[in-house]
Parts: sequence; structure tokens; C-alpha cells
Amino acid sequence: MTTYRVRIVQEAEDDLAEIIEFVAKHDSIERAEFVLEKLLGVCEHLEQNPQRGHFLPELKSLGIKSYREVHLKPYRVIYELIGRDVFVHLIVDGRRSLQAILERRFLR
Repeated sequence: MTTYRVRIVQEAEDDLAEIIEFVAKHDSIERAEFVLEKLLGVCEHLEQNPQRGHFLPELKSLGIKSYREVHLKPYRVIYELIGRDVFVHLIVDGRRSLQAILERRFLR
């Protein structure tokens, strides 16, 4: 079985910190820790099978098929597979509109 190396880029780390801070402020520290553990687990599972994610519909319609996503509802983990490296670029609440975020991060 091929193992991949997962790398969480700085912007995605910042996303994760924002999410955890929001959950801690609006719910509880315990819930924030739970969400952090689960989101990191989703990222770690990409080591075994990064092809399991599907292409982003928002970018696929533009012919861009290099970014995939997996979900931990309501969160979306958006990543790119390059060789044996998985680069997590974005971790976002799926209830947010992604258009501006995608334009800023992927369509530069």
C-alpha cells in the first residue's frame, strides 16, 4: 500500500485556528478540542487514500481538476495531490460561500 505524506500549508493551519477559536468562543473548549481532533484525523487519513476525495464542483466547472475535497460536516478539507505529497490548502466551514476564498487562494 502506498503511503502519502500530508502537509498542511500555513493558510490551512490559519483556517483551522480560526475554526477552533470560533467553536471555543461560541460553544465550548471541549467541543473545539473535539473538532480539532476530528479535522486533524480527516487530514491524517489522506495518508492512506487521497484519491477518495472528489473534485471541487466550484473549480471543476472551470476545468480545474487538481483540487479535491473531503468532508467532516459542516467542514470541507480541500487539498491537492502532487506525487506522494498531499497538500491541504483550505479548511473551511461548508456553510460559507467559497467563491471569494477560492478566487483568492487558487485562481491567482
